[in-house]
Amino acid sequence: MSSSHALPLDIVVMAAGKGTRMKSKHPKVLQKLAGRALLQHVLDTAAQLQARSAVVITGHGAPAVEAAIAQGRSSQALDLKFVRQEPQLGTGHAVQQAVPALAQDGMVIVLSGDVPLTQASTLQDLVQAAGGSRMALLTVTLDNPTGYGRIVRNAQGTVQRIVEQKDASDAERAITEIYSGIMAVPAKQLAHWLLQLNNHNAQGEYYLTDIVAMAVADGVDVVAHRITDAVQVAGVNSPLQLAELERAHQQRQAHRLMEQGIRLADPARFDLRDDVRGHAAQLLCGPDVEIDVGCIFTGKVELGEGASIGAYCHISNATIAAGAVIHPYTHIDGEKLGASVGEGALIGPFARLRPGAQLGKEVHIGNFVEVKNSTLADGAKANHLAYLGDASVGERVNYGAGSITANYDGANKHRTVIEADVHVGSNCVLVAPVTIGAGGTVGGGSTITKSTEPGALSVARGKQVSIANWARPAKQPKP
Repeated sequence: MSSSHALPLDIVVMAAGKGTRMKSKHPKVLQKLAGRALLQHVLDTAAQLQARSAVVITGHGAPAVEAAIAQGRSSQALDLKFVRQEPQLGTGHAVQQAVPALAQDGMVIVLSGDVPLTQASTLQDLVQAAGGSRMALLTVTLDNPTGYGRIVRNAQGTVQRIVEQKDASDAERAITEIYSGIMAVPAKQLAHWLLQLNNHNAQGEYYLTDIVAMAVADGVDVVAHRITDAVQVAGVNSPLQLAELERAHQQRQAHRLMEQGIRLADPARFDLRDDVRGHAAQLLCGPDVEIDVGCIFTGKVELGEGASIGAYCHISNATIAAGAVIHPYTHIDGEKLGASVGEGALIGPFARLRPGAQLGKEVHIGNFVEVKNSTLADGAKANHLAYLGDASVGERVNYGAGSITANYDGANKHRTVIEADVHVGSNCVLVAPVTIGAGGTVGGGSTITKSTEPGALSVARGKQVSIANWARPAKQPKP
């Protein structure tokens, strides 16, 4: 980026607004789109520009905003600074607060913290249009421009000024080219023009847009970089707008994946998000992957060739190998440890794989089976209503319905080892630490507290007692 313009690049992000229409106790710029704060989207895009610094202007909820963003990925790529706007007296007043934190030898891009989907390539084009000495405005033509500042041009088509909606005449309100809130401007001139702002307007605010007319009066060229993609400049002011932008973003992600060959049953019912711990959304797929409706992918997920994901699955931070089938309503979340499913494995429906679940080839995990921090070797099966926690399961093990590993003693976790070719009957409890020897059988309903020898049949349950002709208690009649 640095080679494409003469001046160093600095970013200013306006993020001080309250967002009253969001009707939330959380600051508007921390509302999430695709699992990531709106402001984080903006800063992640800014980081792609290789900017020298970024100044975030905070106000409403400033401590929460600053704390959240300081922990984000972009803070590692940007020289990030925060300034406060208190009280909030308009966009021009906001940028005035940033001036002391800006070097005067650079080009400044002004962004809005609630406009999350502007592309880095668009901002690069905007900086190119500014050329180191001009003011460049990012504009778009809208069928309904209500609420936006209008771009006023002269008879020759040259930009003269921006007029805000509340100050516009009827003729000016008819203009459909609007200012997006994003501009590139030389820092030294920006500081000079900001000193001249006043609040003599319908809202009694200091408008940043007033500096456009000042630039024209000073003989500085003002150019408009007009794009056609309105989603890139769409802001968020209400839950409805946030939801609309979420769907637009998700549909774009879906289209990109389908262009790579992924089969999505319905791109309108697909979600790829950052996870709750901030792992970046990333879906990597081999050829002939099929994804049914309503699936949610978070964090980093890899799907091997020919993998099939059934409807309404939630998969996070996991690797699914080639040919594996994940049946509907399965929940897989690897968190920090990760989770993996081997080639040709069958998982679900209604299965749960937790962190550290490592499944080999042709493993079967059936309905209402939970696996946590356990390895299952090739061909192992747990088909119904079972729990495997902190376990090492050998090849071809058959683990019965209703059986569990009792891995927690109230203070510490212990490991269960089930060696190859073991058959565990239904409703068994394996009390860790314990090893079930290779080829062994555990009789249904057993509670196993001691390790067993290879090939042994182990049964540990109360003796059955049958009382002939026993009569059940009868209800006593009510008095």
